[in-house]
Amino acid sequence: MIIQPHRIVRSEKRDAIQAVYLRDESRCAEVLLKEAALDQETLARIESQSHDLVEVVRTRLHAHGGLDAFLHEYNLSSQEGVVLMCLAEALLRIPDSETADRLIQDKLAKGAWEKHLGHSTSWLVNATTWGLMLTGRLVKLETETVQDIGDYVGCLVASSGEPMVRAAIKEAMRILGHQFVMGRTIEAALKRSREPEYADFLHSFDMLGEAALTQADADHYFEAYHHAIRAIGEAHPNPSDPYAVPGISVKLSALHPRFEFAQRERLSKELVPRLSALSETARDVGIGLTIDAEESARLEITLDVFEAVFTSKNLKDWPGLGLAVQAYQKRAPYIIDWLAELSQQHKRRMMLRLVKGAYWDSEIKRAQEQGLSDYPV
Repeated sequence: MIIQPHRIVRSEKRDAIQAVYLRDESRCAEVLLKEAALDQETLARIESQSHDLVEVVRTRLHAHGGLDAFLHEYNLSSQEGVVLMCLAEALLRIPDSETADRLIQDKLAKGAWEKHLGHSTSWLVNATTWGLMLTGRLVKLETETVQDIGDYVGCLVASSGEPMVRAAIKEAMRILGHQFVMGRTIEAALKRSREPEYADFLHSFDMLGEAALTQADADHYFEAYHHAIRAIGEAHPNPSDPYAVPGISVKLSALHPRFEFAQRERLSKELVPRLSALSETARDVGIGLTIDAEESARLEITLDVFEAVFTSKNLKDWPGLGLAVQAYQKRAPYIIDWLAELSQQHKRRMMLRLVKGAYWDSEIKRAQEQGLSDYPV
């Protein structure tokens, strides 16, 4: 397949995206507040519906135990909740037991697990808290004396053995991670998505992993994406509408080892054909494909690649290509305006996923390190 390098023709709306990259936050807020102004009738409807939703959630809070109760007790507003979320994801990626044990030692020893004991009405949550206290003390027993409940926990450790305790905690973390990761393979994820709990929902399958560091990495991800697209298509044969079946999310940084603005011309020649090939496969099997969002420094080149593929002749009649837009970026409203203009120009629908954004801490730190005048988020 031969594709000519795409030449970007700048529009006013595309220029507006770049202009607000580091805009003063107060100015951004003023614009958003004006656009968010609603009449009293609309505000009343919002309040009424929000009230009903909160009441339903509060009712279900006590009706459901298990993992729901666990996540309620160890939410992300607590240090312990953050530790558990990090462990749950990290343990899914660690292949050897020694590294997993060292990670557990480092993280669980720092939590104040005692303060969660007895707070939940779920016996599972309280039993898990005991296990976390047990492991949290595991690495401290040799260096400090633990009083009261800690002494009893220490005896349990001595009688049960550290490997058994750590194995239990690792299994608990894998169960927790299972709430956020549908499966280790696309086949496992598809099988789980057909379970009654998830069957009524549409999914966009995402592939956990880091950016490609070498061409071999990029080739591996390219083949993995192709395999996943075909598997999703086979699980939902002959769909008439890509919006009515599960789709896939693709990270551009996984498809090219130099996904950066300085390599713009190279990406036009090497990355655009790769994304086009994946998009054509998705079109052929009848599912949608969405380009995932990444760090703010990669936004401009992401939009270039998206436009090149969206406007290509091979995909001119396909409405299944989409883009994820991070709402926390100051450029988000202007990106949406530009996408709407692009869609209208080509008289074709596109998929748009509005997400909160996942790189806030690193975006702030990177802006500080570079001495930028403001933050992009």
